[in-house]
Parts: sequence; structure tokens; C-alpha cells
Amino acid sequence: MTGITNNFGKVAVLMGGESAEREVSLMSGTGVLKALQSQGIDAHAFDPAQRGLHELKAAGFSRCFIALHGRHGEDGTVQGALELLGIPYTGSGVLASSVAMDKVMTKRVWTADQLPTPRYVWLAPGQQNREQVRAVPDTLGLPLIVKPPREGSSIGVTKVKGYSDMQEAVRLSAGYDPDVLCEEFIEGEEVTCPVLGDDASAQALPVIRIVAPDGAYDYQNKYFTDEVKYLCPSGLPEQEEKNIQAIVLAAYRSLGCRGWGRADLMIRASDRKPFLLEMNTSPGMTGHSLVPMSAKAAGISYEELCVRILASAALDHTMKAAS
Repeated sequence: MTGITNNFGKVAVLMGGESAEREVSLMSGTGVLKALQSQGIDAHAFDPAQRGLHELKAAGFSRCFIALHGRHGEDGTVQGALELLGIPYTGSGVLASSVAMDKVMTKRVWTADQLPTPRYVWLAPGQQNREQVRAVPDTLGLPLIVKPPREGSSIGVTKVKGYSDMQEAVRLSAGYDPDVLCEEFIEGEEVTCPVLGDDASAQALPVIRIVAPDGAYDYQNKYFTDEVKYLCPSGLPEQEEKNIQAIVLAAYRSLGCRGWGRADLMIRASDRKPFLLEMNTSPGMTGHSLVPMSAKAAGISYEELCVRILASAALDHTMKAAS
């Protein structure tokens, strides 16, 4: 691998940032930075909350590993800045990052491509009065999920069990995003499936089945406890796992993702039908993160995974030219 790593030049690992997921991003970025440095790569930490992105060019960075999460990290804004600077970066390009970050837009694309995703109601800022909020369960049933469409890591998410809980759930979500996404609750098992690569060469990694205490796979359980069980191999029937991987690849390509990503799904208990929840274009890379866990099951070490992702760094126009 040394011959490859020598070609990367000076690498910036973008971490931290200003989103609600800053703390997780710093954990991800620290892990990536150590892994790249252990492989002889000239990698350095770079926090956009403390330094302007224009400094990347002045400091001689030749590519970026994006370990930012949430807004201004995986929503197309940093990607657009790097396009203008001409510095190749990891993960999806401007459009795919922007669409995937917005769960409502993601659902529109997937629905247009006839991919399975839970039914939803979108509440714009002017549609969050008491009458309209209270009417949502009439459409989606109870329980249901209320969440900000442009946040991640389960931030601002509420499982609503009764009409009386709706207003507070919407208020919490709106504190993170002016728009609010209300989503049909799928009773069943939660799974996730990472993807590596581009277009036709993209490959789905092993599926991970997530078993959380009382079904609460929230921010705290995701990153700061050891109570959640992650099963990889998933223990699902072989054909069911292959079906999930095929749906995830279709979802990845539908959004125009590249480099790497991870889709989260629910398998409905009543008929074992999988439903796509979201696509993460800059997944976590912490000690609790799922992409490294799935990659390990596929025989890819954390260090090798980081190098492979870095090797896929590109600019939108070079990707289009190559295709």
C-alpha cells in the first residue's frame, strides 16, 4: 500500500465544523487522521470552524478526507467550496450531498424511482400550527416519527405515541431545522448497509443488524454507550440480505452518490419488507461507527478502509469527464 499512499500528497482531514454533530465529527476525524498517518500519509487535521477553507490552497493541501457530519459538512456546501478550490475530496459531489442531506428531497427521488421508503408528511414553517400538526397522525397513524430533515445522528428525533405529544415533538425538531419531517413508523428490525465505490463498480458491504435497548437507537446509544448490539454477520436469511444490498445500491445510484456512503433501513416485521430511511454520504468513523464494522466483516481493516476512501477522492467535473 505504500506506493499508493505516496501519491496522495498533503492531505487535510476535515473535522469538527459547526454543526450539531461537531463532537461526533471530531471523534471520526481523529480516528481517520491516525489511520492515514499510520500508513505513511502526510495527513493533517483541519477544522473549518477555526480556519477558513481558503487556507487549504495556501497550505498546499492536495486532497481532503471529509470527516465532517451534518450541515456545512455533508450537505454540499463544503463540497462546493472544494470544487471552486480545485481540491479533490472524498464522498459524494455537490448535488448528491445536498439531496441526500435533505430527507424530504431524498424521499422524493426514491419515490420517483419506485424505491421503498416510509410514507411521510412534510411540515414547512408555515404549516406548523396546532391544527395541521394535530392532523398528521390521521394520515400516518400512530406511533410515528418526527425529525428535522437536515440533521443526522438521531438529533431532534421523537417517536410520537399519542396526539398530545405531536406539538412538543414538532417544536423540538423545529429547533434544529425550520422544516419538519413526520414519518410513518415501521415496526421491525433496524439495519444499515454501507457502500463503497462509484456507479456500476459500487459494492454493498455486509448488512449490520442493530439491536438497541427498548428500540431506542438514539444519539446517546449511538456514540456514548455499549448497550447497543450490532450484529455483523447480520444473521438475516441470505436472500433477504442480498435483497437489502440490491435496494441499497439502487438507492445509492439513484441519488448519484460516489466514493462511499451508508443507507439505514427498517425491515417491517409483518412481511419482512425493507424500507429506506436515509442515505449518509459522510458516515461516522468513530469506534462505535458502522462502516468500519461492516468493512471488517468483509476483510477490510480500518486503516485500509480509510486509504481506499481517500484514494477515491475526486472533483465533480473529473468524475463526469471519466464517465
